[in-house]
Amino acid sequence: MAQTESTTMTNDGSNIPAETTKRGGWHAAIFITCVEFAERFTSMGLSANLITYLTKELSESIVDATKNVNTWIGVSSLFPLLGGFLADSYFGRFNTIVVSSFIFLIGMILLTLSVSVMKHEALFFISLYVLSVGDGGHKPCVQTFAADQFDEETEDQRNAKTSFFNWWYLVIVVACISSVFFMVYLQDNFGWTLGIGLLPGMWAIALVFFFLGMKRYKKEGPRGSPFTSIAQVFVAALRKWRVKDTSNNEKYWYEHEICLHSTGRSISPTLDHTNQFRFLDKAMIIDEHDAAKNTRDPWRLCTLNQVEEVKLVLRLIPIWLSCLMFVVVQSQLATFFVKQGSTMNRSFGPNFQIPPASLQGVVGVIILFAVAFYDRLFVPIARKFTGHQSGITVLQRIGIGLFCSTLCMVVSALVEGKRVNAANKHKNNYNTIEGFSPMSIWWLLPQYAILGVADAFAVVGLQELFYTQMPEAMRSVGAAAFLSVLGVGNFVANAIIDIVVEITSKSGGKWLVGNNLNKAHLDYFYWVLAGLSALSLGVYLLVSSSFVYKKVHV
Repeated sequence: MAQTESTTMTNDGSNIPAETTKRGGWHAAIFITCVEFAERFTSMGLSANLITYLTKELSESIVDATKNVNTWIGVSSLFPLLGGFLADSYFGRFNTIVVSSFIFLIGMILLTLSVSVMKHEALFFISLYVLSVGDGGHKPCVQTFAADQFDEETEDQRNAKTSFFNWWYLVIVVACISSVFFMVYLQDNFGWTLGIGLLPGMWAIALVFFFLGMKRYKKEGPRGSPFTSIAQVFVAALRKWRVKDTSNNEKYWYEHEICLHSTGRSISPTLDHTNQFRFLDKAMIIDEHDAAKNTRDPWRLCTLNQVEEVKLVLRLIPIWLSCLMFVVVQSQLATFFVKQGSTMNRSFGPNFQIPPASLQGVVGVIILFAVAFYDRLFVPIARKFTGHQSGITVLQRIGIGLFCSTLCMVVSALVEGKRVNAANKHKNNYNTIEGFSPMSIWWLLPQYAILGVADAFAVVGLQELFYTQMPEAMRSVGAAAFLSVLGVGNFVANAIIDIVVEITSKSGGKWLVGNNLNKAHLDYFYWVLAGLSALSLGVYLLVSSSFVYKKVHV
C-alpha cells in the first residue's frame, strides 16, 4: 500500500517530513504485532491460572483469591491511563513502549524468582504490580502505534484500518489460546518454576523482533498535554456563561482549522459542528471583550476544533459506564469459572485430567472463528442490506456483545444449578474441602462459547470506538480509556462480591463463603449478574441511541 508523505511537528515547533513511502503499512505493523503477541501470551499465561496459585500455593480462600485476581487485573487496566497521558503529552508512543517493555521484563524476572529460588509471598505480589506498571505504558500505546501505521486519506486505507482492528484482535486471541493450553498445562503438571520461567525468555525474544522493525515505523512525537485544551474549553465556557443562545451564532465562532496551542500541538482535522452539549459552544463565541483584543486568550476563546474535541470525550463517558457490567461478566472467566471446573469430572481418557483453566482457550477458539466470520462473511452481506461500509455500526456491534454476555450469565446460572444438584446426589464427597460433582466439565462449554462470541463483538467494537472517536491527540489516552473499562469493571466485580457476601451472611444464606462451591449458591450469584447485565444493556441501548459519531469537515 502506498503511503503519502506527511509532516510532523517536532518539540521545537518545526515541521519535518514524518515518513517516506517505505514507512508504515502492514510491513511495519507486523513487527509491532510480534511484541503484542508476546505480551498477551505472558499476561494470559499468568492471569489464566493465577487463582489456582493463590488458593493452592498461598492457601487463600476462593473469595479472597478472586478479589486479589480482580484487584490486580483492575490496577493493571488503570495504569494505562497514566501511561497514555505520558505518551501523548511528553514521550511519544514509541519511546513509551520501549521503556515500559523493559519494566515489564524486570517484573517477569522478579516473578520467576518469587516462585522458584526466592519463594516469598511479598515478592510475588510486588512482582505482579511491577508488571502492572510495565503494562501501563505498553497497553495504551502498542495498538495505537500499530494503527498509526495506516493512513486514513482514502477509502481503501480507512477500510484497511478497520480490518486491522479485527486481525489485531485475532493475533491477541491466538496468543491467549496458545498460552492457556500450553502454559496452564505446564503449571499444573510440571510446576510453577517452569510454568512462569519460560515467559521472560519469550518476552525478550519479542523485544528483539520489535527493534528489528525500527526503520519501518511511522513515528509521531508528543503533541503536548491534551488535557490543557479540554480545561481551556470548560474555563472559557464558564467565563461566558451569560451568553444565552448559541444556536445561530455561526458568524461569531472562532474556527481556525489549525489549533495553535501553547503546548505546540500539531495540525488536527477540522471537525464539523454538532448540536450536543451546546453550552460548550460559548467557549468559541467571539464577544465584545474578545473582539477588542489583538491577541487571543486561550482561556477565554477556543477554536471550533477544541470544543468539538471535548464533545467527543463527553460522548464516550456514558458508553464507558454502560459497559462496566460486561467486564464484570468477563472477570468470571479467570475466577469462578475456573473454580467451577476444578470441582467437576475432568477426565479425558484413562490417564489425562483437563486443567480447569485451559477451558479459557475455548473462548479464544470461538473468537478466532467469530472474528474471521464477521470480517469476511458477515460484513459484506450486511453491507448489502444496510449500505454501511462496516455492515453494522460499531455501537450495534458492541450491543450484540453486551446481549451475549447477559445470555452467558443466564446459561452459567442454569449449568451451576445442575452441577450442584449432581453434587447433592454424590453424598460421599459432598463435604470435602473443594467439593466435588460427578458432572463432566464439558457442561461448562456453552458459557465459555457464548462469552467468546460476546468478546468478538464487544471487545473489538470498544477498541475501535475508543480509537476512532477520540481526538487524534488523545488516541493513546483513548486506548487507556478502553482498558480502564476493564480495570474499573474488575473493581465493580469485587464490590458486587462484597455486597453479596455481606447481605447473604446476615440473612444466613452465605452464598459465596467458604471453599466448598457445592454450598456456596454460586448459581444465585450468577442470576444477580444476569439481572444487572440486563439492566446495563437497557442503559446502553438508551445512551447509544443518541450517540453522535465524529464528523470531520471535508
